[in-house]
Amino acid sequence: MTKKVAIQGIEGSFHHIVSQTYFEEAVEVQPYLSFSEVVDSLLSRTSDVAVMALENSIAGSIIPNYAHINDQNLHITGEYFLEIQHNLMALKGQSIEDIKEVFSHPMALLQCKDFFKQYPHIKLIEDTDTAEVAKRISKYQFQGIAAIASLEAANIFDLEILAKSIQTIKHNETRFVIVERDPILQNVENISKASVKFLLDHKRGSLAAMLNVMSDCNLNLTKIQSLPKIDTPWKYAFFVDITFEDYSDYEKGKAIMKIMAEEFKILGEYKNAKK
Repeated sequence: MTKKVAIQGIEGSFHHIVSQTYFEEAVEVQPYLSFSEVVDSLLSRTSDVAVMALENSIAGSIIPNYAHINDQNLHITGEYFLEIQHNLMALKGQSIEDIKEVFSHPMALLQCKDFFKQYPHIKLIEDTDTAEVAKRISKYQFQGIAAIASLEAANIFDLEILAKSIQTIKHNETRFVIVERDPILQNVENISKASVKFLLDHKRGSLAAMLNVMSDCNLNLTKIQSLPKIDTPWKYAFFVDITFEDYSDYEKGKAIMKIMAEEFKILGEYKNAKK
């Protein structure tokens, strides 16, 4: 049976690129305009698995997606790092001087803002998705309007590249996670990374003590993100990614952290894509 993969965005989007490269088998891609719709498709079993961006090397964490995964008790079963190259594109036969407005996702606009300082005549406008703008320009033959999107989007929608790789920082990666309703059975030899969430008593040194446990157990902290606990003012949940060479080190650390934390939750155990 073909795996149904939910993504935010359409054909030509970065989520679509990940869906075509991460999975070894052919998949049926189900596009949605928002991450909320992606999650809903998982919960309703319309889709089998979802691809969700979680952080970018320039813009940082996509915090709402941490909340989506946690609140709906979803599970991270894998990850994929994609180099993000932003390209300016429009209908063929135009130059940058002809462009009056550029529509794109807020994250893409943020990552390319320095490029547009040399073109003060261009108005930057936030939109829902990079590839969706490219599709709209092609469909309605909009003159004077450009999109920021992938080279794949330009090819799919027959647009001309006006400028390549316009992001401010040339090495620009986004980390995507593979999300499912339930954890999958994996050989522990293939597990070298975990995403966990914990709450700590609000007292001096509690977080430092937890971090010391990770260090003592040979766990490498690669990410820490705090989110407020909505029903308890000034209390925070910590979302942490840790990598390890030996699964037994992780098991030991996990057992100690469960004892130390007021709440402890495993969001996913999977293969470290950077290993």
